[in-house]
Parts: sequence; C-alpha cells; structure tokens
Amino acid sequence: PGHVQLLPPQNVTLLSKDFAMILTWAPGEGSPPDVTYTVRYESQDRLDKWRKVPHCRNIPRSFCNLTCALSNLYVKVRARVKAVWGRSQSPWVKSQFKDYYSDVELAPPVLTLKVRDNSIHVSASFPLPTCVENLTWKYDLNLWEAGSEDKQKKYEGYFRKDTVTINTTALRGNYCFSARALYESINLKHSEFSQPVCVLLNHKG
Repeated sequence: PGHVQLLPPQNVTLLSKDFAMILTWAPGEGSPPDVTYTVRYESQDRLDKWRKVPHCRNIPRSFCNLTCALSNLYVKVRARVKAVWGRSQSPWVKSQFKDYYSDVELAPPVLTLKVRDNSIHVSASFPLPTCVENLTWKYDLNLWEAGSEDKQKKYEGYFRKDTVTINTTALRGNYCFSARALYESINLKHSEFSQPVCVLLNHKG
C-alpha cells in the first residue's frame, strides 16, 4: 500500500486493571483490517524522552500491557500509540498520566484450601505481573458458616505469601472463605472480595 490517509487510534486510555497498567485504544475510522500499532511511553521525570516498548511494536491488537516495561513504578507515566499500515503512519495519540503506585487497581486473590484433621490451611495467590511481585501485597480473609454471612470471622492484614491456619476442632458444617487483596500506597486500596469457596468440616457420615 502507498500513502493512504491513516486515521489515528481513538479513545486512547491508560488504565490500571487487575494489578496491570494497560494502554487501550480503538482503531481509527476506516482502518484497514491488517493495520498494526506501535506504542511508546514517557515518564514525568524525563519528559520528551519517549521510550520504546519492544513487545508493543507493530502489534495487531489494540492494547499493550506496560507494567513491566516501566522503568519506575512511582513516577507518573503516559503512553502514546500510532497506527502503521504499509508505508503509511497515523499521527501519535497520547493518553493521560498515571502512576502504578497510586493508581493500581487490584483483583481478588484466588484461595487454596488444605483441610487437615483439626485445622485448615488457607493460602491466597495473586495474578501479579512478575515485576511487581516484591511490592507489599496483603490480604484479608473472611470465614463464616454457610447461611450466616453476618457472623464472619475476620483475619486481616496477612502478607501475600502467608498461610492462615485455622483450628477447626469446634467447627461443624459447611464453612465458606473469601478474601480480598490489599495495598497501602497513598491511601489503602482493596479489591472486591473473591467468590466464596466452601468446605464441609468435621462431617460425620
């Protein structure tokens, strides 16, 4: 294809979702089906230095996960994207500024339960990008007997890799567990609670 007027991507948005910082956009009007996109980003401490994002160069999809490309999670960044088709390129379109540290949106953890004779061991795993594993993620755990949601036992502020051990000697019946992720930045954030996981404890018969 020669030089065609390629319209720029629309609705360019930097959003934080499920522990990740993602640039999203929609194809410009009348874009050819095989158009590709290239993304760059700049951080507020080095304005006008647009850094390349190697895994988001000439990509066919309309999003780019920037989390692990960012050089500093504590500085506001913005990204820009352009459409490329043959030798034609659209103008760049910029997103707004965001920083991971204060804007991160959390996803609920996934619970794993190990039932022993007189105890249950609960651990939470988080769908984290590898580069943010070391930040101080925590979780809250709720436990209740099925049907009595108002009488919850709360276990709060556990570190991500901690296992919560609960003595089940006195528990009989169907018990449910749910957890939410926590992160303390400028203010305390938490995710929604996870879908409850229920187990029968000390079930005779």
